[in-house]
Amino acid sequence: MNDFETTDSQLRAQIEDLRRQLEEQKKLVAHHSAPPPSSRTFLVVVLLVVALALAGYYFGYAPRQRRETALAAESVQEGNVLPVVNVEPVVRSLNSENLVLPGNIEALTEAPVLARATGYIQKRYVDIGDRVKSGQPMAEVDAPDLNQQVLQAKAAVDQASAAVEQSQANLDQGRANEHLAQVTAQRFDNLFRKGVISRQDNDTYQAQSTAQTANVQSLVKAVDGARKNLAAAQANLSRLNDLFGYLTVRAPFDGVVTVRNVDVGALVNDGSTLLFRVAQTGRLRIYLNVPQGEADSVHAGQSASISVADRPNQKFPGTVTRTSNSLDPATRTLLAEVQIPNGGGQLLPGMFSQVDLSVPRRNPPLLIPGDALVVRSDGPQVAVVDSGGNVHFTRIQLGRDFGDRMEALSGLEEGQMLAINPSDAVREGAKVKAVRAAKPAAGRRS
Repeated sequence: MNDFETTDSQLRAQIEDLRRQLEEQKKLVAHHSAPPPSSRTFLVVVLLVVALALAGYYFGYAPRQRRETALAAESVQEGNVLPVVNVEPVVRSLNSENLVLPGNIEALTEAPVLARATGYIQKRYVDIGDRVKSGQPMAEVDAPDLNQQVLQAKAAVDQASAAVEQSQANLDQGRANEHLAQVTAQRFDNLFRKGVISRQDNDTYQAQSTAQTANVQSLVKAVDGARKNLAAAQANLSRLNDLFGYLTVRAPFDGVVTVRNVDVGALVNDGSTLLFRVAQTGRLRIYLNVPQGEADSVHAGQSASISVADRPNQKFPGTVTRTSNSLDPATRTLLAEVQIPNGGGQLLPGMFSQVDLSVPRRNPPLLIPGDALVVRSDGPQVAVVDSGGNVHFTRIQLGRDFGDRMEALSGLEEGQMLAINPSDAVREGAKVKAVRAAKPAAGRRS
């Protein structure tokens, strides 16, 4: 092109020179009226015609011919060049994955503390946030009605004891009467046998002896009933005496007071008024709902890692302590319990957490790039590019979607190359030029 531009400049200069000569000849012709043509003028005209012809060739026909030749060459070259397609391989996920599930942190043991006797709060020793030991006094209840109930119970015990003594005395008297009736009946029976007395007199004394025996049996039952009444009265008195011990409200176990509902002077009812709530926070637990697909991978003794939003850069170790060994038919999930040591008290009951479980996988699925998926009317497909650059669309069965990666449960093999974002040029049976993408797929779960 540089030689062509040089020749073009020279021709332009020659044309301009010929034009100037022509103008000078015109002026001479105009100055001399119709002078006869000379050989010089004829030569100038010939040169001018030749120059114009050369200019038309170089400025018209030659550039156009060159452009047509270049376009034809480019068309042939484009016909021979294959479309470039970015590809990524099908990879297999790792043998283990991190299963992250949400859960609420709860106290390992939590119990409400209620009043055992009706009365008024006389003293209160603890408040919310206080740590207590097992058996530590938390409050004192004043129960004046309980004293009267104890006196009444003692009187009932004395009355029942007197009834037992009276029943025993009646029994002793009845046994004495029974013995006398038996001796009298025996004597009259001997007299009857000797013919001294009549049969009627003998039968009368025999019936009296039988009646006294029945009376003794009745008195024995009466003594047993009186003794049972005495035992019931004594049990009631013992119960009321035990209630005196409950007037001092004590902590059921080591923990922290999370709720305090009463203050000094408040009226509390037996078994219905919540005084305090104590939680054991030295060890916490989280209940998880494990999906059915991962249920067989979660077992007791498995390690876990717990994170909370308040401490994003800190992980708390935990352990799966137990599972329900059955799925909830409503949610198709397995209930699992994870326990966390909390000696430092950094975690609090009620916190929302994320539990990360290292779940082994016996048959890790294949992973494909999300950009390789093509959804058509006959189902999800991917464009597989073989080693020869030929395209073949294959139907697949999808698993879980991880965003930039998706599980392919069937239809593919590990190592196959998939077209990324296939264009209209990527058709069934088309031949393309496969180029490995800049960031290859990683065999991990996103």
